[in-house]
Amino acid sequence: MSTPSKPLAGLKVIELGTLIAGPFASRICAEFGAEVIKVESPDGGDPLRKWRKLYEGTSLWWFVQARNKQSLTLNLKHPEGREVLKRLLGEADILIENFRPGVLEKLGLGWDVLHALNPRLVMVRLSGFGQTGPMKDQPGFGAVGESMGGLRYITGFDDRPPVRTGISIGDSIAALWGVIGALMALRHREVNGGQGQV
Repeated sequence: MSTPSKPLAGLKVIELGTLIAGPFASRICAEFGAEVIKVESPDGGDPLRKWRKLYEGTSLWWFVQARNKQSLTLNLKHPEGREVLKRLLGEADILIENFRPGVLEKLGLGWDVLHALNPRLVMVRLSGFGQTGPMKDQPGFGAVGESMGGLRYITGFDDRPPVRTGISIGDSIAALWGVIGALMALRHREVNGGQGQV
């Protein structure tokens, strides 16, 4: 008896993500069969590798977030690194990134460039306060979003400061919405002439 293919089999996802939101989104894609290539910087890679609880020098979170992915080290500040990334993106279905707004544009890898390179590409951009607006340049950590949204106010105890909910729920929910958006964009691409979108 053959094993049925997973629903995202045949899709290629490139991840330019660190810590939680971007890597979580691409992990969901990988768990459902997509080929995920995680691009890491040469200066130690994703900081999640050394974050919090370690097992034999590697973060337990890393083992969870990196499963079912292939890792590649590229220096995106160097032209050759950007050219390798462009070759990967030329064949990709989805790009997931969680840099601060404007980073890809400074590298010459904004949506206009990537869409011209691969018109079918779907781009998921995860950032704390979006790509536009008055707060776009503010760092966006899950704790900030959870606090601003009121979640940390209702968790915890009367006699001490607010506490976490146990997981980085702000990042995790953002990642899930990113995946939902990517799936909708893939469906749009399928029924509307093959064009990708952000």
